[in-house]
Order: sequence, then structure tokens, then C-alpha cells
Amino acid sequence: MSSVSLKDLKVGEQGRVMGFGEGGKSYRRKLLSMGLTPGVEFSVTRYAPMGDPVEILVRGFRLSLRKDEAGSILIEKI
Repeated sequence: MSSVSLKDLKVGEQGRVMGFGEGGKSYRRKLLSMGLTPGVEFSVTRYAPMGDPVEILVRGFRLSLRKDEAGSILIEKI
């Protein structure tokens, strides 16, 4: 089990949020309010044709994140 960023996962892979990388506190607050809290599990459902954004399934809903947003989320593959 290694800690990587969300943008490193492929479609169909699952992960668990471990924390957040360096970045603005306001952005971290936005991610937390969307349900991306430490310990929550999710799966990658698809990428846009050009690779940005990525769509994940978390807490029963689909959430789209830009690559730079996904890059700031540290995850553990499960």
C-alpha cells in the first residue's frame, strides 16, 4: 500500500483519501465540504477524452475534479 495522488489512478481503480498535499487552505476546505474527508473510499469512474477532468464515485455521488485538484489529494490504493 503506497500513498499516491488521485490523478495517478486509472479507471476502475479504488482508493482511500489519506490527506491533502501542499495547497491553499480555502481549496482544502472546498474538497472537505464535497465529502473528500480522510478515510473515505472512492472509485475512479472515467476520465474526459483529453484526460481532464476525472470523475470519481464517492459517498454515492459522482464528482468531477480537474487534474490539479486531483493531484493535491493524497490517496492509498485499495
